[in-house]
Amino acid sequence: MRTVAVIPARYASSRFAGKPLADICGRPMIWWVYRQVKRAKKIDEVYVATDDERIKQVCDAHGIACVPTSPRHPTSTERLYEVAQSVPADVYLCINGDEPLIEPGIIEQVIPAPGQPFFAANLMAKIHSPVEAVDETNIKVVTDGQGNALFFSRSPIPHPKASIDFDYYKHLGVLAYSFEALRFFAQTPKGKIEQIEDINELRFIEHGKPLRMIPVEAHTLSVDTPKDLEHVRAVIREKLEKGECTL
Repeated sequence: MRTVAVIPARYASSRFAGKPLADICGRPMIWWVYRQVKRAKKIDEVYVATDDERIKQVCDAHGIACVPTSPRHPTSTERLYEVAQSVPADVYLCINGDEPLIEPGIIEQVIPAPGQPFFAANLMAKIHSPVEAVDETNIKVVTDGQGNALFFSRSPIPHPKASIDFDYYKHLGVLAYSFEALRFFAQTPKGKIEQIEDINELRFIEHGKPLRMIPVEAHTLSVDTPKDLEHVRAVIREKLEKGECTL
């Protein structure tokens, strides 16, 4: 089974413009993400997909395989679908370009068993902090008894009316798709709830397609704000000082 990982990266961002090129201990953030994904042993190829020449130039300078894509894609999933049309694979992984702390072993857990023509999956991690639970940049998810997503929201779900004996989960920016799942997403219009919440994964739920949620124990952080970036810099700086990673 051939598995290709794609890291969508765009320069424009409403919360943090130029985020993929933000410096982290002397290297751009996209370099750290690419390096972590490359370390995953079950992935055959890794590409950055971008519509921005500045990001492409930085990728070229650091020896990062890069695929130019259209600037018209409204979501990272549609950017991934463009790449999939020219790069053959059985499974396509999407790793957000703002996950510099993601661990290779965690990425591999989203890869499905062979032989599934339609497959879509997303990693999720338990939320340990009340601040994370109410932060709208952390997308919360609830699942059914088979582990498929029931709903995603930027609000804390479920609401603790009758019990507080539950755990909140947030989705991680690591997903896996078959080609058929990518084509379905790209050719299906947004539903009403997706338009309200602005969460791509709701497209599968609103149109009756299964989206498998895979729980993992992860201590990663999506860089959504300059404050997040400072935290990640501190974590990586400490790892460098302890010799746990190198440049």
